[in-house]
Amino acid sequence: MPKKEDKPNFESSLEKLEGIVRELESGEKGLEESLELFGNGVTLAKGLTAQLEDAKHNVEVLTKEGGKLARKPFAEAQG
Repeated sequence: MPKKEDKPNFESSLEKLEGIVRELESGEKGLEESLELFGNGVTLAKGLTAQLEDAKHNVEVLTKEGGKLARKPFAEAQG
């Protein structure tokens, strides 16, 4: 059986990013550690953005009408 790629889920990545933000806002870290945390935060933010874009695409695909993709706001697609 093929092994599923271990990809962090959205919620855990968001929690990690929030933790990094709290640490940086505390002002208790030195420059080197702050730069490392910032870099990790940027990486997490890019991954979260990609996951949100994938989710947006999936919602758009699910709202296909008449064989054409009909872009609708998520709330309108539910109603």
